[in-house]
Amino acid sequence: MSGRRSRSRQSSGTSRISEEQINDLIIKLQQLLPELRDSRRSDKVSAARVLQETCNYIRNLHREVDDLSERLSELLANTDTAQAALIRSLLTQ
Repeated sequence: MSGRRSRSRQSSGTSRISEEQINDLIIKLQQLLPELRDSRRSDKVSAARVLQETCNYIRNLHREVDDLSERLSELLANTDTAQAALIRSLLTQ
């Protein structure tokens, strides 16, 4: 065992996560990802691929949020004040 691992275990005490727990979390992540969700159970997907796809998916979600925020700002800028106020009040509920 490497020195770094043993130091990590010492500093983390009993809060160590098991390999089984990690595998369960990877499976849960895989089920959340559209790209991997439909993979047959017999198709083994590596943990590295699941983590990479998770990162890609989160990046894409951030881009979509940014795009939608920009489109909403443009919409609010181009509507009259009463409509914009109504939309803002609905968004803050």
